[in-house]
Amino acid sequence: MTQRVLSDRPLANPGKLFIGGRWIPARDGRTEPDVSPIDGQEIVPVAQASAADADAAVTAARTAYEEGPWSRLSAQERALRLNRVGELIERDLEEIALLETVDMGKPFAFSSTVDAPMAAQLMHYYAGAVTRVDGSSRAPAGGQLAYTLREPLGVVCAITPFNFPLLLSMTKIAPALAAGNTVVHKPSPATPLTALKIAELFQEAEIPDGVLNVITGPGVELGETLTDHPGIDKIAFTGSTAVGQSIIRKSAGTLKKVTMELGGKSANIVFADADLDAAEELAFFGIYYNKGEICTAGSRLLLQRPIHDELVERLVRRAAALRPGDPRDPGTLFGPLAHQGQFDKVSSYIEVGEKEGAVLRAGGAGWTPEGASSRGLYFLPTVFTGVDNSMRIAQEEIFGPVLSIIPFDTEEDAVRIANDSAYGLAAGVHTKDLRRAHRVASQIKAGTVWVNCYNQYDPSVPYGGYKASGYGRECGPESLESYTQTKSVWIGMD
Repeated sequence: MTQRVLSDRPLANPGKLFIGGRWIPARDGRTEPDVSPIDGQEIVPVAQASAADADAAVTAARTAYEEGPWSRLSAQERALRLNRVGELIERDLEEIALLETVDMGKPFAFSSTVDAPMAAQLMHYYAGAVTRVDGSSRAPAGGQLAYTLREPLGVVCAITPFNFPLLLSMTKIAPALAAGNTVVHKPSPATPLTALKIAELFQEAEIPDGVLNVITGPGVELGETLTDHPGIDKIAFTGSTAVGQSIIRKSAGTLKKVTMELGGKSANIVFADADLDAAEELAFFGIYYNKGEICTAGSRLLLQRPIHDELVERLVRRAAALRPGDPRDPGTLFGPLAHQGQFDKVSSYIEVGEKEGAVLRAGGAGWTPEGASSRGLYFLPTVFTGVDNSMRIAQEEIFGPVLSIIPFDTEEDAVRIANDSAYGLAAGVHTKDLRRAHRVASQIKAGTVWVNCYNQYDPSVPYGGYKASGYGRECGPESLESYTQTKSVWIGMD
């Protein structure tokens, strides 16, 4: 097997924070090792910011917004600079992808073809989109003149999770900066490295000091400090529903704008008339892509009874044959889980499922690939059958490679089961009947419905949740709208 090797110095400024355009240590000098899930080895030391460091980052962002040139640049001027960042990502694409792989366990086959390229695409997309954001003139009664302006919000705090560290950072940073805001970014403490690399590229692109600030360290302490901070105007968060609810409550005191991309328990529905070969492929991809560590994972597979048994056997055989491997190998499609806490959580749900009466048909345990370190966080692709939608494994977000298969009889049954969830992030529908596809898609309470496909994304297409999956949208012009506010100007004509 060919493994791509990360350099001995993957970051130019290890153990430091990026605040006000400078790389500085945490005020108390604390660092913690960033550990790879591949083998449990330290990659680099990472600075552990304190509340004082967070305050310094907010102050730098506020100063850059109020006094610096960024918010006063024309949209075209900001676009030129953001396009430069996109070009630098493209230049360093393989290095960035490998950093993501070693830090998070994402197979290089995906980080190099999906995550890193789309990060660049997001910068280019919003560089173009912001030039089309403008106000409009109105003709109110009374003969006066009125017009609207779209203005930035101010300082945006981006709080991002461990599962798509690069992409879910850029879905926030790109539109926020394009709109003229400044940003304080707090990446997940489990996977901070690509956030720091992107900061290096912003510095190389000569983005003005303080426009982007990156602080790493303990999630709860920094999150609470930033949520409470009066110098922040908006929080853009991706993560668990419980943490999102806490941020919403705490942010109310300062009336921050918030957008929330939260958890999911997506129903992937296969009707008896579907192309079974395609449905098998998409169901497998829907749950095991990114090791199941994706909010939109098709973790509830709803199979119509006439094709239930056949598709179950296909998926069980396929899951049993798939073995995790070193994600640096370009041929690996299934790597380790991102961190120890997630490995333990996924493991705990195996016992939960069996106690509830579900049948474990494949996986359900850790795995050590041949020649790999026993400290690697590899977990076998898992399949449960005999699942009732009321079970915890069908209702709670496991966020790992655990598939719960649920039978159904009619179209009405499928819609009812799909909607019987606190979540509403995404869903899949597989059928050859176009009328059924539209009918079911319109009835499912989810922010995204894929028909005869799954886990498709593009910078121009918005995604986000219904119900406990949050509110607001990322990607598309809809996201850009959430980083601006509208001002009305009246001109007396008398």
